[in-house]
Amino acid sequence: MASRRLAKSLPSVSTLNAFRRHADFDPIPKPAARFDLSSVFDSSSPNAIASAPPLPTLSLSAAAPSRLARFLESHLQPSFTPADLLRLLRRRLRHHPALAPYDLHVFLWAAGVDSFRHDHSTYEWMARTLAVTDRFGPLRLLLSRMLALPCPCADGIFACPRIEPTFRFTIHAFCRAGCLDDAISAFENARKSIDGRPSAALYNALMNGFARHREHQKAVDLYERMIKDRVKPDAFTFNILISSCLRCSDLDSALDWFREMRARGCEPNVVSFNTLIKGFFKQKRFKEGIGVAREMLELGYPFSIATCEILMNSLCEEGRIQEASQLLMEHLKKGVVPEGFDCIFLVEALCKNGNAERALEVVDSLWEKGYLASEVTCTTLIEGLRSLGKLDEACGLMERMLQKRMVPDTITFNSLLEALCDAGRTLDANQLRVLASRKGLEPDRVTFGILVCGFSREGRKSEGEAVVNDMLDVGFIPNIATYNRLMESLQTGRKRSSKQKTVSFSKED
Repeated sequence: MASRRLAKSLPSVSTLNAFRRHADFDPIPKPAARFDLSSVFDSSSPNAIASAPPLPTLSLSAAAPSRLARFLESHLQPSFTPADLLRLLRRRLRHHPALAPYDLHVFLWAAGVDSFRHDHSTYEWMARTLAVTDRFGPLRLLLSRMLALPCPCADGIFACPRIEPTFRFTIHAFCRAGCLDDAISAFENARKSIDGRPSAALYNALMNGFARHREHQKAVDLYERMIKDRVKPDAFTFNILISSCLRCSDLDSALDWFREMRARGCEPNVVSFNTLIKGFFKQKRFKEGIGVAREMLELGYPFSIATCEILMNSLCEEGRIQEASQLLMEHLKKGVVPEGFDCIFLVEALCKNGNAERALEVVDSLWEKGYLASEVTCTTLIEGLRSLGKLDEACGLMERMLQKRMVPDTITFNSLLEALCDAGRTLDANQLRVLASRKGLEPDRVTFGILVCGFSREGRKSEGEAVVNDMLDVGFIPNIATYNRLMESLQTGRKRSSKQKTVSFSKED
């Protein structure tokens, strides 16, 4: 039945012959006028996208405009609304592999359809789409059209309430790309279009762009204009100015802005203090940076994870490792260390400095206070203890990890087992292997090989045979020859080199 319908829909042979004789004859009916997109593809038309980048040529066929017209005809009703167009752009055209680059063409074509008018929802979605895809030429075109043909919300005496968020997003995009002139132009257009005074967020968007591109004086001038326009600055405003000063290595000016912030009745936040602490540490003024952190606590502002990371990491990077550990222990006693803080940087620095025992004290103190160190921190500490020959401490930390359902990586685990076997403690290594297997660690061939060789060196035949049988159960012994060779090594107690161990338990056996 389906094949009959398909045959009826195909053109007849006589029609195809006529088409070959008359090249200008088109057997396919042309779409309705409302789907005529020639204006947006014609470079001489005022609706054309003159500043748009060239369209892709690999994924699109030569008849892309006609395909787009048929696509619109199948998904839009004759009297479509802005909500219908937004649904088409967001849910269908956006995910089409060949027609997705034509979103702005469809947007401009819809503007020329009778009885249709874009509203703030379509303007905002199109502006955000162009911004996140770095199409700044079309974005400038869109903003100019939005000012010339505003949203229906602006037909009364008030402006559209969504015009400021739209411009604010585009200012962020322009600043991110380094197009500061376009950002300034968008800012000025937004000020003219908004009813009353703009919000501080609009000034902050442009000010942050100046700060990131080290245009500090322009950021200060914008702040002065903000005060002149009687727009009240917020904490974000002063944080941007403080950060801008520190980018220019002007810590004294940053402190002046911090005082200005307090004088204007604007309460600082954690970001304000973190920025100042980082600025002091950058200029090697560690005592003053730690003083800012203590003042932060005295004023009732709790530490964030970023605060602790700035304190610990900066001190460790400058070789002040003992001072960092003492500061962390002090904060632990006060109970101001935030939940989720991981002291990996401090533990790694202590282990590299040959002070793994101090690192173990730090981790133990964290666990006593209810802070769980991460698996990476624990494995780093275990490796540091093992390299110093502190096997009892390393085994104890490994057991605590396993009891807390923290599964280490097999490389760290096997290295610890090998150290125990080399020290003549293969029984302890095997007990640790059994505990780890119960807690979710899956031993590999290297794990069993280390234990068999350890028992062989110590002459523990029965324990070694139990390990070989476990290997057989999990399928790590490929053939009878390998099994006999393992049993023979346990019988004779022959020592094997590391190279022999690798070959003995490989799959190729």
